[in-house]
Amino acid sequence: MKLIFATNNRHKIDELRPLITGEFELITLREAGIDIDIPEPHDTLEANATHKARTIFDMTGTNCFSEDTGLEVSALDGAPGVKSARYAGDNRSSDDNIDLLLSNLAGKEDRSAQFRTVISLLIDGQETQFEGICKGHITAAQKGAEGFGYDPVFIPDGAAKTFAEMSRAEKAQYSHRAKATEKLVAFLNTYKINH
Repeated sequence: MKLIFATNNRHKIDELRPLITGEFELITLREAGIDIDIPEPHDTLEANATHKARTIFDMTGTNCFSEDTGLEVSALDGAPGVKSARYAGDNRSSDDNIDLLLSNLAGKEDRSAQFRTVISLLIDGQETQFEGICKGHITAAQKGAEGFGYDPVFIPDGAAKTFAEMSRAEKAQYSHRAKATEKLVAFLNTYKINH
């Protein structure tokens, strides 16, 4: 079964592709011949994930999924949350976003945070959502050069290094995106058996 992953983010594609195997073929927007940047106009991860998947399904009629991910920081009342990618402005600069985050956390003792991913799957027009959460905390400074986004300042619970200091395989053991994708794959496998 072909599944279009409604994203232009190369990092997300590289993270998910090894997790979706077997009878499912992950197709990127580029591979599907689609060259659009889908907006994220809503104020929840769930609504943005739905919007992106529905946009591609309506364009192609092909089964697809999308995801939206936010970093939710306790001391900042859940910010940056749904605005994570554009926290410091529309240019989507990870360094600017991290600088603003660390500045806003200056002097705060509580540095607990979580990454939350919501995947929206559309098969035959029917939507199912899957959530993955990774709890951890924000470091005082950037460490590591792997990953993307806020990875250099996030250490997951149970780990001693940031996501950006981990290999892709190490990160997958903790990753919010991997957890949501595991639920997606389990659902797809069941769906395949029943159809």
